[in-house]
Amino acid sequence: MSSRFAFDHNPHSTGHVIRTVRTLMRTGGLDVSLTSVARECGTTRNFLYGNWKSTSALHLRALGSELTQAFDTAHRVRPSDGTVAGITAHLTEVVRTVRRHPTTAAVARTAPKVFAAAHTATEGPLVRTVTELISDVLHPLCPQGGVWGDAALGSRPWKILWIARPAALCPDAVGDDVRENTLDNAFAEVLRDLLSPWAPQGS
Repeated sequence: MSSRFAFDHNPHSTGHVIRTVRTLMRTGGLDVSLTSVARECGTTRNFLYGNWKSTSALHLRALGSELTQAFDTAHRVRPSDGTVAGITAHLTEVVRTVRRHPTTAAVARTAPKVFAAAHTATEGPLVRTVTELISDVLHPLCPQGGVWGDAALGSRPWKILWIARPAALCPDAVGDDVRENTLDNAFAEVLRDLLSPWAPQGS
């Protein structure tokens, strides 16, 4: 047995714990408890509490991983070419990926007040994670320094997050093609307007 195999299947490894929480949250949302995580991981509640302190900390870490994975999935489906058009298409795919993700629906179902608050949250680890991911996508628009090399561009990640959330955090629209297309088109249109200063002239 290789050391990598042993690590991947170590019930006490962070990777194993977070993968387990992610899997459970795709059906249980925020109702996933330390007890259920411990049972599925093959460890104890005391171990989880000693390392994570609360179920909320596990939920946040798992949700951050899911959001990062959504960007990776969108990159495979519709990669950005670094232009305004490519970035718009890529981030619109991210929005659709999050909306259709089972965890999004599960969190909305199990914790409607928390889910509603996510639409207007102005700080916190998930907001920081998404803002950083968007910043990475925008980087090619200013190769010398990225979003930190252009004050105007640096203001865009937060603005993009603000317009993306109503379109992404709307799992009840899934399956309704007209509604989903309306959400995606509206997001893309506003995004193009936000990024228009970095689009080639005449595009």
